[in-house]
Amino acid sequence: MKKTLPLLVILFSLFSHFSNAQAVPDKDIFPTGTTVLENIPYADDTLKKHTLDIYMPPVKTLSYPLIVWIHGGAWMSNDKHADMGYMTNTIKAFLNAGYVLASIDYRYSITAPFPAQIQDCNRAIEYIYQNAAQYNIDESKIALIGFSAGGHLASLIGLSNNNFEKSFYYNGKKPKFKVTVVLDFYGPSDFSTLKGNDSPDPKNPITLLLGGTVAEKPELAKKASPISYIDKNDPPFFIVQGEKDESVNPDQSILLSNLLKKVHVANELVIVPGAPHFGVMFDTDFVRKDLLSFLNKYMK
Repeated sequence: MKKTLPLLVILFSLFSHFSNAQAVPDKDIFPTGTTVLENIPYADDTLKKHTLDIYMPPVKTLSYPLIVWIHGGAWMSNDKHADMGYMTNTIKAFLNAGYVLASIDYRYSITAPFPAQIQDCNRAIEYIYQNAAQYNIDESKIALIGFSAGGHLASLIGLSNNNFEKSFYYNGKKPKFKVTVVLDFYGPSDFSTLKGNDSPDPKNPITLLLGGTVAEKPELAKKASPISYIDKNDPPFFIVQGEKDESVNPDQSILLSNLLKKVHVANELVIVPGAPHFGVMFDTDFVRKDLLSFLNKYMK
């Protein structure tokens, strides 16, 4: 008889990778010559969750394209170092190719429910945009990469960037940055069909994010769903999904890709055979080669 994991075990795997991610990453994961700038405040306050790190590539040039790293953790755990532990080869490839990598923190849902997370992410990216000259960043070339909950936030930022959803912005002020490319690793795209959205448990990550179940908060769930903002002017998407993901049902990525195709937005969907929700299977040559090719096509 096939055994089924309890629902909360499945849901909590959304953020179970915190154990390899909370500590400052081993500097060995970065190429020799990488300059590391840590704990830069981006919101004119002293909140630890309002800081970011910047990793400058070893190759020196007058202007660098930017990749913003948004961590996973079910919107309620981990920090700006999360997901780096199993994506080391991809990180090295980004930096060796001359990209600046900026990793950002944002407030947890357990202390500030949605839309606090996307407000923080928008604010962090806008800080980098406004201070691009200080870091020799080309502010016209901004890619977002996110994992799980971070994939959701990256997708939501990328798709809502050409709209004006006032609640997504600190003080209701729309940022000036534009998103060039989104790299979405197994991020939820539609809360109405996301696995576990009907759980009555008050500690369910979706319930904690929205302040209620999807059934109780249908309008907020729609507002928080990236697919709600899809239009023909959206940036290109590279979408990566594990075939055996037990936390974010693969249909989430398939739906996102299909809806982008309908409005003729360039996108590529990679289903990693046998892959679970996260891990080293996403850091292989199989994924990385196409990822870099897609990224370079639009960023260089």
